Amino acid sequence: MKFTIFQESRIGKRKTNQDRIAHCYSRNSLLMVLADGMGGHLHGEVAAHIAVQYLTHVFQREAQPTLADPGMFLSREITQAHHAIIDYSIEKGLREAPRTTLVACIVQDGAAHWAHAGDSRLYMLRNGRIHTQTHDHSRVQLMVDQGLLDVRSAAVHPNRNRVYSCLGGTHVPQIEFSRRTPLQTGDILALCTDGVWGPLGNDGVLHGLTQESPMISVPNLLSDAESLAGDRCDNLSLIAMVWREGEDDNLDLTHIVSTQTMAMTTFTTRIDSFQRLHPAQKDMDLSDDEIELAIREINTAIQKFSK
Repeated sequence: MKFTIFQESRIGKRKTNQDRIAHCYSRNSLLMVLADGMGGHLHGEVAAHIAVQYLTHVFQREAQPTLADPGMFLSREITQAHHAIIDYSIEKGLREAPRTTLVACIVQDGAAHWAHAGDSRLYMLRNGRIHTQTHDHSRVQLMVDQGLLDVRSAAVHPNRNRVYSCLGGTHVPQIEFSRRTPLQTGDILALCTDGVWGPLGNDGVLHGLTQESPMISVPNLLSDAESLAGDRCDNLSLIAMVWREGEDDNLDLTHIVSTQTMAMTTFTTRIDSFQRLHPAQKDMDLSDDEIELAIREINTAIQKFSK
């Protein structure tokens, strides 16, 4: 495989960053996953962390170097991640189970497979246009579908952040799956939270990602979203991957990942860990001991459901 990939997450104007992002690849398979935690100090980010770390953990076990069935992997393991969050909340005696949106994508054998629950989005861009995007599982999107709101009104609706499908919580998530989608050279796959697409809109996401390489476009897009959102800026997270398979090998290979020489059982992984609060909120920060305890409890939940 050949591709360019970059990810970044920012706290925005919130006290904590409840987003989690990761990508992981073997010689012949790539996972990208993003989650936006909801509800309660620490617990939202715990739900997001369990979901992202769980999928990454199981991917590393099974993609050696390919998954037997990418679509089935997403279906089975996203459901298991949901149960791991529920189990964690029961073990901790939480009054309200933590919740998180999720969008995940597998690239294998020259094709993409993705799934999502909630309003974190995947965009597939081709030839300077939005080829496809996920459909938000939100109350406002339902109103748009029913003709009760237009897109502009939906962007400022007071209930725009209410989702009806997520991992964790009291209801089984409604997970939506894509078909197997063959990739063409130059296709862009982007996963982002509503902190990114909300302020920018589809046109802003499209324009920003098609102008430069992900190493430049991702930080620029996050800065644009922060500026537009102002003091109400949510957590912002974005992963962007450009498919390079089929490009001339004589082109500049700077920042291009080529997995051809990777060993069959090795992986390259980047996953964001627990992040501190905004610098202005240091007095409310978690101690190192609290963070270590949370990570140990998360790992216990993950191990239980990944056997």
